Amino acid sequence: MLKPLITVCGTTGVGKSKLAIELALHLAKKQFGDQGWRGARVINADSMQVYKGLDVITNKVPQSEMEGVEHLLMGFKDPGEQYVVGEWVEDSLKLINEMHQRKEVPIVVGGTSYWIQHLIFPNRLAKPNEAPSTSDALPWDPQLQDAIQALPPDLRTLFENLPQEPPSAKADPDAAFRLHSLLLLLDPSVGQRWHWKDTRKVLHSLTIIRSARRRASDIIAQQAGSSSASQPRFRTLCFWLFAEASYLEPRLDSRVDDMIEKGLLEEIRELRRIADAATQATVPESTSPQYDYTLGIYQAIGYKEFHNFLDNSSDSVFKESVERMKISTRQYAKKQISWIRNKLMPAVKEANAETDTVSLYLLDAAEVDERWEDRVQKPAIDVTEKLLLGESLPDPRSLSQVANDLLNTPNKSAK
Repeated sequence: MLKPLITVCGTTGVGKSKLAIELALHLAKKQFGDQGWRGARVINADSMQVYKGLDVITNKVPQSEMEGVEHLLMGFKDPGEQYVVGEWVEDSLKLINEMHQRKEVPIVVGGTSYWIQHLIFPNRLAKPNEAPSTSDALPWDPQLQDAIQALPPDLRTLFENLPQEPPSAKADPDAAFRLHSLLLLLDPSVGQRWHWKDTRKVLHSLTIIRSARRRASDIIAQQAGSSSASQPRFRTLCFWLFAEASYLEPRLDSRVDDMIEKGLLEEIRELRRIADAATQATVPESTSPQYDYTLGIYQAIGYKEFHNFLDNSSDSVFKESVERMKISTRQYAKKQISWIRNKLMPAVKEANAETDTVSLYLLDAAEVDERWEDRVQKPAIDVTEKLLLGESLPDPRSLSQVANDLLNTPNKSAK
């Protein structure tokens, strides 16, 4: 029997952390079901909130609002470090296993639905150890072997002697670009996914190729086509908090204004100091630093948008930066919804082809102040209790009109 997992996903500004805390507090009140589930801890699934400090720009839930509920994988990485989906999934699985042994219910919450999907469904991420340790006995994929033979001598040598650690795109851009060029020649479809500066992912893909003697894209495609790839790790409840744009966008604009009041600008200046410190040893003083907004904490919305303001703090530049941040926040919310509809929902449908193992419930978070209790809190608690007690769950489309509309909408294949 699969053990329970609760996930809470959705855009920024819909109350994901609030619901996770309310569920955890409710589960601490008594035991549920024959297995005696009691209590819960929260695992962060927001790729920006893994970093220490910078609580405003990353929208961490304040300690005062956690109500004693433990939040894990939050604020533990130094800004500037890279932390990718595979590492997060591995760390989360260890914590979930510990919680299950203690009869606690893990609650995973965050806006990085890509991470949540890879936690629920195994075998979607190719790993460097896809091949056995005795890889010398494995045959090379013929097309890959031809591609290796056609490599220029310097790239052939690089493939045979891959670095142990990814080079810094800032400190050694030539090495980073050569590594990406190598991946493009050996596995174009994967190479096109990664920016040449994302050296960790580029090296990860090349390591898979050399270890498995196959293209990483072929391994991923094979896994996606296998029946085991769609089978979830846990009996999962996935709560998708959703608000229509007419409700959400004014809320997001107000959130940006609130962040500025709470110290956003000082955190942006701190991020600039961190970036400067990371590059001053490798960039001559006479050279203007080139800031990279594509990796790690530097992707946080607000940092790039206020770039000009850090060099020119006039009122007009400030207003322009604020507006750019609001636009970026709204655009990101649309991307978050798109991922859930076009990636997560099809994966759930595929997993439930034979038996319901992942239940996705859309909760109407449009009116979070007036209707939170009856549209979000109570339905989520009711469904959670039924799952832990082994009772039949309600039809997800029955919770609200918006749930019926969106969950009935055709979407893309998961593959």
